[in-house]
Amino acid sequence: MIIGVIPARLESTRLPEKILAPIAGKPLIVHVIERASMAERLDKVFVAIDSPKTKEVLKEYTFDVVMTDSNHSSGTDRVAEVIKGIEDAEVIINIQGDEPMLDPGVIDGLVALFDNNNISMATAVSRKLSVNDMLDPNVVKVFLDEHNFAIDFKRELYDMEIGGVYRHLGIYGYRREALLQLASMDCTMREQQESLEQLRALENKIPIKSLITDAIQIPVDTAQDFKKVSALMNMNISIKEQVIE
Repeated sequence: MIIGVIPARLESTRLPEKILAPIAGKPLIVHVIERASMAERLDKVFVAIDSPKTKEVLKEYTFDVVMTDSNHSSGTDRVAEVIKGIEDAEVIINIQGDEPMLDPGVIDGLVALFDNNNISMATAVSRKLSVNDMLDPNVVKVFLDEHNFAIDFKRELYDMEIGGVYRHLGIYGYRREALLQLASMDCTMREQQESLEQLRALENKIPIKSLITDAIQIPVDTAQDFKKVSALMNMNISIKEQVIE
C-alpha cells in the first residue's frame, strides 16, 4: 500500500497558522490535501495535525485526519507516528503542508522510483533554480552524484559550489523500514544547525535517490509568499510543472 502523509503543524515560526490561512476560498492546507489526492499512485492520503483548532477547521471535509504529538521536531517524525498505526503501508510519501499549488505528477514520479527495490528513500529536485534562489537561504539547494543520489543539502552556497546544484522541492518518499529507522535516530548536529531534517539521513548513511524535474513549486514560508500564491490561485493561474525521468 502506498500512503501519502501531509504533516500539518499549526504553529510556524515565520508565518504562524499559515496552514489555516484562507486562500482562494479555502484554508491553505485544504488545497494541499486536494492536490495530493489527485496523485494516481497514492492509495490513500492522510493529514497529520497537531492542534484541536486545525481539527475543528477540517471537520467540514471528509479527509483522513490523524492527531499527532505537538512536540515532534520534524515532519518526518510526525509522518512516522502516523505510519506506526498503518501496518500495510509499504511506501510512504511525505508531502509538505504549505504548497497549495503542488503538482500531483511529482508525487507519482517519486512513487515510481520505488519500483526499484533497492531504493529505500527518495526526494524530488528541480532544475528551476534562479540566481535569486541561489542567494536565498530559504531555498534549499541539493548536490547530486552521477547516479542522482543526494550528496549534500545546503541553504548557503559559495562560488566554487554553484555547478551541479538543484533546487530541493521538500517532498520525500520512504520504504516503511527506512522511515521508522530514521525516526528512531537522534537529530544530528548539522540537521539542527541547518534546520534540514534530510541531513539526518545523509549523516547516518541512508542514501537518498532524487527525481529530477522541471517543477516550479512555491512553498508558503513568508507573508510575501502567501500574497504571491494567493494572487496566482485567485486568478486561477496554474504553474506548469513537467516531471523529467
